[in-house]
Amino acid sequence: MPWQNQGGGGGPWGGGQGPWGKGTPGGGQRPPDLEDMLRQGQDTIRRFLPGGFGTGRSLVLIAVVAVILWLLTGFYRVQPDQEGIELVFGALEAKTGPGLNYNWPAPIGHVETPYVTTQNRVEVGFSSGSEASASARDVVAESLMLTGDENIIDIQFVVFWEIKDAGLYLFNIRDPEDTVKNAAESAMREIVGQTKFDRARTEGRADIEARAQALIQGILDQYGAGILVKQVELQKVDPPEAVIEAFRDVQAARADRERSVNEAQAYFNEVTQRAEGQAQRIVKEAEGYRAEKVAIAQGEAERFIAVYQQYVADKDVTTRRLYLETMEKVMQGMDKVLIDRDLGGGAVPYLSLNELMQKRGAAPEGGAAEAPAAGVTQ
Repeated sequence: MPWQNQGGGGGPWGGGQGPWGKGTPGGGQRPPDLEDMLRQGQDTIRRFLPGGFGTGRSLVLIAVVAVILWLLTGFYRVQPDQEGIELVFGALEAKTGPGLNYNWPAPIGHVETPYVTTQNRVEVGFSSGSEASASARDVVAESLMLTGDENIIDIQFVVFWEIKDAGLYLFNIRDPEDTVKNAAESAMREIVGQTKFDRARTEGRADIEARAQALIQGILDQYGAGILVKQVELQKVDPPEAVIEAFRDVQAARADRERSVNEAQAYFNEVTQRAEGQAQRIVKEAEGYRAEKVAIAQGEAERFIAVYQQYVADKDVTTRRLYLETMEKVMQGMDKVLIDRDLGGGAVPYLSLNELMQKRGAAPEGGAAEAPAAGVTQ
């Protein structure tokens, strides 16, 4: 044998030593006897048990106590935010609510108590890391997606979920968090691929969130994951980092265009309203002028009718009245010299009419009245 050449011994341990460091039948002591070891253990236990260990009564008592202790290990407590899943020989037996419950102890039974009210969080497109770390790390492989108009967009979002069916959750999926993340990324890529770039960045955010939540829930239900998607929240929807500066320039130009259009529209509204106001004013003035002329004409016609009626009633008086009123109007602005024809038997006294007229013209406004005449001629 190979070990026969090692130190002239009688075995692989050399020097005639056995594996217990004692002599073997060929050259040392015997190995320990198992019967002696069992006998010594029985003597030790017998000291602690009344009536001796070897009696049938003691064995039954020990067996009963052991069974009772084993059965007591089947009690378990379910917290208010948990749900108990009882397994018997690895198969789902029952679901239990919060409180103290019982199931077959191991190895026959087993109990799982997942947290069914805790809201879990899955991040896609970035990783916030630990709570102590304030900065998030971008995951470009997840966040870059192709839009419906063949543009690339950088989307980061969060999916909030909780357990809907603990039995399905425990037995139908192996890694729930990865399952939710893969389903969320797949659903978001499908929805973004049907949406134009500008709509995804602006007014389409709420629609994308709602559609993504419904699609993720549908995928998980097909898997039988037992998971309820509570909310999908978009964190960032931007162009890729490499073109974001150029995109901002384009957005600034669009904003300037919109501002110019708004200013032009405001000026158009101002000029239009001013013109409409002037047109309304002219129309109103014309309507007023027309009403005035019509009223004057109606008044003149009524006055003429009234005079005519008086003329028909008394022609002489009306004729003289009309004559006097007409002469009053004609001679109202004329310079007049009145001479009384009864003076001097018809002789006209000398009057310096030119001098009288010059003095009249040189008199200040509101000054001396007309110079008295030498007489009045009727």
